[in-house]
Amino acid sequence: MRNFHLLTLLVISNFFMESCQEKQVDETPPNILFIITDDHAYQALSAYDDKLIQTPHIDRLANEGMLFHRAYVTNSICSPSRAVALTGKFSHLNSVRDNLDVFDTLQVTFPKILQKEGYETAIYGKWHLKSNPKGFDYWEVLPDQGHYYHPELKSEEGLTKHKGYVTDIITQRAIHYLDSLRDKSKPFMLMYNHKAPHRQWWPSMHDLEDFKYKKIPVPETLFDEYRTKSSASQEAEMRIKDHMALSADNKIAPEILKRLNFKEFLGWYEGAYKERFNRLTKEEQEQWLKVYGPINEDFEKNTPKGKALTLWKYQRYMEDYLGTIKSVDRNIGEVLDYLDKNGLSRNTIVVYTSDQGFYLGEHGWFDKRFMYEESFRTPLLIRYPKLIKPGSTNYDLVQNIDFAPTVLDLAGAAIPKEMQGLSLKPIFENKKKTWRDALYYHYYEYPGIHMVKRHYGIRTDRYKLIRFYYDIEAWEMYDLEKDPQEMFNVYNNPQYRAARERLHKRLEELRVQYQDNDSLNQNFIKSDLERMRSLGWID
Repeated sequence: MRNFHLLTLLVISNFFMESCQEKQVDETPPNILFIITDDHAYQALSAYDDKLIQTPHIDRLANEGMLFHRAYVTNSICSPSRAVALTGKFSHLNSVRDNLDVFDTLQVTFPKILQKEGYETAIYGKWHLKSNPKGFDYWEVLPDQGHYYHPELKSEEGLTKHKGYVTDIITQRAIHYLDSLRDKSKPFMLMYNHKAPHRQWWPSMHDLEDFKYKKIPVPETLFDEYRTKSSASQEAEMRIKDHMALSADNKIAPEILKRLNFKEFLGWYEGAYKERFNRLTKEEQEQWLKVYGPINEDFEKNTPKGKALTLWKYQRYMEDYLGTIKSVDRNIGEVLDYLDKNGLSRNTIVVYTSDQGFYLGEHGWFDKRFMYEESFRTPLLIRYPKLIKPGSTNYDLVQNIDFAPTVLDLAGAAIPKEMQGLSLKPIFENKKKTWRDALYYHYYEYPGIHMVKRHYGIRTDRYKLIRFYYDIEAWEMYDLEKDPQEMFNVYNNPQYRAARERLHKRLEELRVQYQDNDSLNQNFIKSDLERMRSLGWID
């Protein structure tokens, strides 16, 4: 009997010791790996749709975490999206509305707060905010857009040129930090940001041929004529047919274009192609020409015209775009494997997203900027084994203003009142009581490259309402349930009158909530035009 009591005491003692140990482990601050790629469309991520590409390593995050089907940005353009992610605030409040603005590093960002909470912070790869990074213990970033081959990286010591392919180099630097530089007594927050798949889509030497012999599916709206849309769509300069570069984008040699009497849409296209080709080593140039030489020869011999040329440009665009993504996926796999091998996976939050979505031929376009779904929506996958059930999916309306509050909340830090987003933690815990019913969006970079008009708007569960302004006054409305491809503007359709009025009212409420208004618009237009005149871009 005495032995039985001793055994019982031992079992109870063990139970409490294990419970305390588990509690102690659970209270350890999580590490954070925040991955942002550039222009990665959700259509080109097989966790969402596998008809274009397989991305098995990124898909791991969906299989082992949560996949968000309705994640959006506030301003679909590179620099502004990065500023939103850091600050949790809309563009009109965070100092960066377009790619010319300089990020104000004096403002509150989530890396700065994490530093105060005892985290070590680092960023490797794309920064693209003009000012030097602040709030990071370690940083090595691409100057501006950076280069695909043999890029320079900027740090506190200055510029250093690296030999190799940019996606591989960013990964090597990030793993070097994790393995050799970080203080292992502290939790880390690492931003691991890729240049790819940004234009002009130069694949790694390992991936040059991967998509060259595959017929890429053509989107139904490639030849959209914008019949019910405002003039904003027709006047935008991002159509594959008219505005994509045969040289810089499709990799046709300028001398061939000259012989064929092709004139590029913009004068810098041919120079951009030559500059990037000349960055390759002699051996790389030879390997490149083995693949692209026959493509060039066939183009000169069997030059497509009309719709055939648009289809040819689309195919060439997608071959290279997808090739750059394959390298991104492979490299992310290396970092996830590092976390596994070093026992870091369970206590590390991994966030994968892009700075925005991208058009892969939809509506005839490449690039982003518009509030239509393909550029407004962005991929978002989050893994955190302690909190998120593997294989989870979510359909709430989430936005990149939510990133900073979420990271801070999961790290146990207070969320500043000035941050305008919501923490996603209640979604992970399945404790969400209410959530937002609408998203607000505002794009500013006009006049500018691609000439997409200034516009703002609202998206609800079913509808979207957009106002284009400045040198145009036009409204568009879409029923996303009946018209997910946004082909039919129903703004003036009497059947939608009640819904339209509700959207107008809710839009104005959002503008008040997020402190945006027409007076700000006019001030921004005035200052933007003054800046363009000072740069000699306009008279």
